[in-house]
Amino acid sequence: MSDSLRTRLIDAGVDLVTTEGIHALTLREIARRAGVSHGAPRRYFPTHLELLSAIARRGFTELAARGAQAIEESGHGTGGTAGPREQIALLGRVYLDFALANRGMHELMFRHDLLESNKLGLREASLPVFALLVDLVGQVRPDADARLVAGALLANLYGIAQLWAWGSLQLTTGADDFVPLLRTALAAHLGPEER
Repeated sequence: MSDSLRTRLIDAGVDLVTTEGIHALTLREIARRAGVSHGAPRRYFPTHLELLSAIARRGFTELAARGAQAIEESGHGTGGTAGPREQIALLGRVYLDFALANRGMHELMFRHDLLESNKLGLREASLPVFALLVDLVGQVRPDADARLVAGALLANLYGIAQLWAWGSLQLTTGADDFVPLLRTALAAHLGPEER
């Protein structure tokens, strides 16, 4: 099996989770969409968890790329880059946009069994975005353990994404956009914004 077939299998899985959700990610359906026999994926991915981990890695890679691009673009035309708090807000917005536009992928990326198995280094794939968040939080909150604050913020953003996707936050808060919730989460974890 060639690397191009491995990539086709992952691409088929990414497409499937994006269009039909996490529950459609069977080996048979991924193989069918990749145009191979249902046994072919096992040659490259001995277990279903390994194939799902490869698909989830693609999600973490895409999220990291979107975050880096947003931060890079934050300085264009302004003569400098946004400050650390603004960069955290950008990352939060990118995360929530990604999670809500890619609900199946978001769910797959944080599936307990995949992260626990750590197939294909999935846990490590999640670290670049988190490391960037920790660094930025450390600049805004030098008084606190940046890893703990960043972890709490990430948990808060994950909860906003899930509850927003389910429609719960719109019902309970009356909000029609998640941006006020993002601002509130940032204020809770980073302190009030200086004016």
